[in-house]
Amino acid sequence: MRYYLAPMEGVTTDIYRAAYHKYFRPMEKYFTPFLVPHSKKGFSAREMREIDPGRNEGMNLIPQIMSNQAGDCLRTMKKLKDLGYQEVNLNFGCPSKTVVSKNRGAGFLADPEALDHFLEEVFAHGDQKISVKTRLGKYHPEEFEEILAVYNRYPLEELILHPRTQQDFYQGRVNLEAYAYAREHSRNPLCYNGDIRSASDGKRLTEQFPGTDTVMLGRGVIANPALVEQMEGRAGEELDGERLKAFLEEICKGYQELGAGERPVLFKMKELWAYLNGLFPESQKQAKKIRKSGSLAEYQAAVEEVFALHSPRAAL
Repeated sequence: MRYYLAPMEGVTTDIYRAAYHKYFRPMEKYFTPFLVPHSKKGFSAREMREIDPGRNEGMNLIPQIMSNQAGDCLRTMKKLKDLGYQEVNLNFGCPSKTVVSKNRGAGFLADPEALDHFLEEVFAHGDQKISVKTRLGKYHPEEFEEILAVYNRYPLEELILHPRTQQDFYQGRVNLEAYAYAREHSRNPLCYNGDIRSASDGKRLTEQFPGTDTVMLGRGVIANPALVEQMEGRAGEELDGERLKAFLEEICKGYQELGAGERPVLFKMKELWAYLNGLFPESQKQAKKIRKSGSLAEYQAAVEEVFALHSPRAAL
């Protein structure tokens, strides 16, 4: 099985990816949070940190582009190629309302004809491998038949499918019937993405769909960085607390080194703990201290207390 780390805006940053790659089972591919092309300017300082090859050494990093303008997308692809990137990922999956309102991300799926013209131009003039991350459609799962027919016209490196519509956001169950349809009808290699939060979830997927060989993990692996190891049978319910603690310390140190100030670092670490609290179900008191911490010193004291009193455990 091949595993990919999903791009999560503000979470799976270059700092997070480097720490994960060091302390846990490396992913076969890592994807950057999306880059939005700009017609008249280059990459921002934040974007350059994400794609700087020197900050992503040893990882198979795939830059993700969000655009509905082929010319802008192609210019960005050229800039990325100049940095050494031979593959890019196109985002037609983001369900955010601010993105969709601009007909980007999953919003672009509402117009399959425009999507087709976009891909036609990008494939005609681009010379890198191109993968796509998609949802089923904007409003209804039935839209996917026409959307998949569009994708089938192009030699995608792979099609990464989150089987929900844009309006589903992350609610309700994933549409495994649509995934089955994609397995039967996609002419491109397929990667599954969506709601794998435990080893049992992964096992159910592969039992229902034998031959599934590539999955993208997002919220599940953020909440449990040892998830891939559990899915491979190399880790039990009880996790290595010292390794998890070192992992978090490295992330905190990385954000501090950016020099943005204490409050942004606190925000980043609290955001991670909103996912990680599930590993410590009996640490409600310490979790509250982390949420309420007003300084890094208070935050670090609360984290020390968590690890001193509790061992991380994850459902298999």
